[in-house]
Amino acid sequence: MRDTPKRLSHLTLFLHWTVGLGFLAVLAVGFYMKSTATFALYPLHKSFGVLLFALVMARVVWRVINGFPTEMGQHQPWEHTLARVVHWVLLIGTLLMPLSGMLMSIMGGSGLQLFGLELWPNNPMPEVPGRNLPLNPALTRFARSMHGIVAWAMVVAIALHVAAAFKHHFIDRDGTLSRMLGKRLL
Repeated sequence: MRDTPKRLSHLTLFLHWTVGLGFLAVLAVGFYMKSTATFALYPLHKSFGVLLFALVMARVVWRVINGFPTEMGQHQPWEHTLARVVHWVLLIGTLLMPLSGMLMSIMGGSGLQLFGLELWPNNPMPEVPGRNLPLNPALTRFARSMHGIVAWAMVVAIALHVAAAFKHHFIDRDGTLSRMLGKRLL
């Protein structure tokens, strides 16, 4: 079933909430790891990032097939423009975060694992056991920078998205949040 103006499909709701909540969790763990140097969480962070990437790809394909949901209510042109920009930032950001993370890990020589299953081998440094030799230091630095910049852009976009959902619900009372929670509009 595809989305209608009165009801969003089960697939749209599943992908929206799974990607959204999963992304928030992985993002929060990433900020925690960065601020506390908790390196033991990196394998989980990377594994969940890989899983999230698969869901994001499914969401992008579904968005192309199904289109964006119909906007609810009457709003100012600037609100429509801001909503469209934020939705695109969220969609592109959910692609760039895991891509840049995987690129950073692979090009940094750490390989890529999914809960211990090797997807891309690491590149061990023979003279220093336990260390990896980067495959491409410049690309690793680029991916690390992108990962950090996109993370902060996503924090802003998520905050705007959540604020807009509450505005739709409490001020506009247009049914947008209810529809996102799976309710059929009359």
